[in-house]
Amino acid sequence: MSGSEEGLPFFVYGTLRSGGRNHTVHLAGRCADIRPAVLDGAALHEGPGFPYAVLDATPGRRIVGELITVRPSAYDGALAALDHLEECRADGTGLYVRRRLAVRAAADDEPQDAWVYLAGPAAEARLRERPALIGSGDWTDR
Repeated sequence: MSGSEEGLPFFVYGTLRSGGRNHTVHLAGRCADIRPAVLDGAALHEGPGFPYAVLDATPGRRIVGELITVRPSAYDGALAALDHLEECRADGTGLYVRRRLAVRAAADDEPQDAWVYLAGPAAEARLRERPALIGSGDWTDR
C-alpha cells in the first residue's frame, strides 16, 4: 500500500453502514468519523442479502452510503477484515473488488478519494445481463 493510500476512508453502502450487521462485527469501535456520503456514477443492485455496487454512467445514477474514517491504530486490521468479508482477491477475481474512487460527503459536496467495494467481475457480468437495480440507490430504502 502506498503512502497516499494509507488511512484512505471507506465508502460503505450496505451491511457495513452504521447499524448494519457487518458494521457491528467489523467496524464498530474502529471508527474515527462516520459521515453521510454519495458515490456518483454507480448503481446499487440487490444481492442475496447484501447489495452490489456497479459503475454506471447513466445520468443521475448514484449510491447513498457513509464515508467511514478508521482510527490509524485500527486501520490495517479493518482493511484486512473488510477485504476478507468482501472476498476481495489481489488478482481481481473475488466476489468484490476494492477500488479507489471519488466520493462526496453529503454535508460539504467536496469529493475525496475512498475505498469502495464494487461487484467483482462475475457478479458484475451477471448484474449487467440481469439487473437487480435498487432505484433509490439507498440500501436502507429498497
